[in-house]
Amino acid sequence: MVIVPQILVDADACPVKDEIYKVAWRHEVAVKIVSNSRLRVPDHPLIERILVSDGFDAADDWIAEAADATSIVVTADILLADRALKAGATVLAPTGKPFTTASIGPAIATRAIMADLRAGMGEGVGGPPPFSKADRSQFLQALDAALVRLKRAG
Repeated sequence: MVIVPQILVDADACPVKDEIYKVAWRHEVAVKIVSNSRLRVPDHPLIERILVSDGFDAADDWIAEAADATSIVVTADILLADRALKAGATVLAPTGKPFTTASIGPAIATRAIMADLRAGMGEGVGGPPPFSKADRSQFLQALDAALVRLKRAG
């Protein structure tokens, strides 16, 4: 059986959509851009725009239901990453950092601690560092490597 990978993108705040398109075209892999709002996407047969309702977590729910062992999910959302991992997907943050079954528990715990700190101290608690060129480059390499692994597994 040949594995046909797909890339599922939590797209509303994704800073690496252009990079995803480039890698997907090179590998001839379908991409589903999932968002609550209408986003511009290239007119290309491998790219599909999925517009979901503006309900809370509607995009996350769609991605979690569509994710499986043939999927690469791109998201910065730790709780969506957890759901996608449980569905068997490969999950990458836009920085290229992989979410794994070993790393997701500590990531969820850190998220909860940061939420508590923000609740107690207000929004003055720092968030993630600004997105950099190095993050973009690391993401390109991680996505390419993940696609190669998926294709070899088939």
